[in-house]
Parts: sequence; structure tokens; C-alpha cells
Amino acid sequence: MIVYVSRRERFSSAHKLCNPTLTEEENNQIYDKCAYPNYHGHNYELFVTVKGEINPKTGYTMDMKILSKLMKERVVNKLDHKNLNLDVDFLKDKITTTENILVSIWNELDGPVQSLGCSLHKIKLVETENNYAEYYGN
Repeated sequence: MIVYVSRRERFSSAHKLCNPTLTEEENNQIYDKCAYPNYHGHNYELFVTVKGEINPKTGYTMDMKILSKLMKERVVNKLDHKNLNLDVDFLKDKITTTENILVSIWNELDGPVQSLGCSLHKIKLVETENNYAEYYGN
């Protein structure tokens, strides 16, 4: 029997949306206020959903303390109170849209989650109360 379990973590980060191959005017047309040269910030919510069998010994699909620790070590500690454009190795040379951040987070978590006997099912990243994205892998 496959069960899906989810964990939420939060982080705050600054970024600006900018495609370096475009002019400042083109970036402003596409990204509007999000291209502000001095950056802007968000209080993000990250939801990670894993799936797997229930372990008969523990009753868990995955221990949420372990998933929380993994999310903090691999993602949250690298993103929290950081500039996503300048400070985060796994976002280097990427346009820091919610979509690109989300896929990059998946890549950070996928292998470690699998090594614990589960699979990533979905990652959801909430950027604002009105905007979020979900990713289900390749």
C-alpha cells in the first residue's frame, strides 16, 4: 500500500528576476517590479510530499523528523535569508522564478529521499498568498 506524506518548511529570501541575455528594458517589460535592480523578498513555504510503503516496524512511510532534517540541510539552510541570485550554488546561472527554484529543489532532494527508501511525489513552493507552483518530477 502506497502512502503519501508531506512536510512543510519555511524560508525567507531575496531575488530579482532577470535574464542576463536580455536588455534592462526587456527584463523590465517581462518581469516588471520583479526585475527591480535592488532585489525584493518573499516568505516562502515549501511543501515536500514523499510516497512509499508503510514500514511495518515503525508505522511510518517516512519519519517526518528525518524529512525535516533533510529539507533543512539540503535546501532551507542554503536559501533562508539569502540572495537567491548571488548566494545559492544550486541556483547559479538560473533565472530565479518559482518554477526554476522548484525544479532545483527537487534535484537537491530526489537522491537523498530515494536513499531513505521513499520517492519524491510532489514539491510545492508558495511564493505569495496568490502564487505557487508544483512539480512532480521529470
